[in-house]
Amino acid sequence: MPSRLLLFLSSCLLVFLSSCSSASPEEQAAQAACTYYQHLLRDGRVEKFLEGKAGADTLPDAYRQQLVMALQQYRNDMVRKHDGLDGVTVSANIGRTDTSLHVTYAFLLLSFCDSTQEEVSVPMVHEHGTWKLK
Repeated sequence: MPSRLLLFLSSCLLVFLSSCSSASPEEQAAQAACTYYQHLLRDGRVEKFLEGKAGADTLPDAYRQQLVMALQQYRNDMVRKHDGLDGVTVSANIGRTDTSLHVTYAFLLLSFCDSTQEEVSVPMVHEHGTWKLK
């Protein structure tokens, strides 16, 4: 348990420092997305992942419960197919911004325990000073 607490505090510190640094918006969005995906896929903290979703605080309870179940199923599928997640890193592509949609796409590299990797594109929005999953 102490290692998870240390990981969580390190993630929070990293997100805080990245928001205070001179990192580009794409880098900041990618780091936030990386943290959210670690919560979900590596740590199994579905609620923590959901907190990273834009507008999550206003979701109706029934819809929120459906999302939690879908996210748990997604995580379970990744564990079944790939023995779980070994790590999440920001891809070398970092990300790109679509100014017409006010969205930044973060690119993450998911590394699974079975040695496979998958690059995902995660749409992110800047909401109340924080990068959130769209």
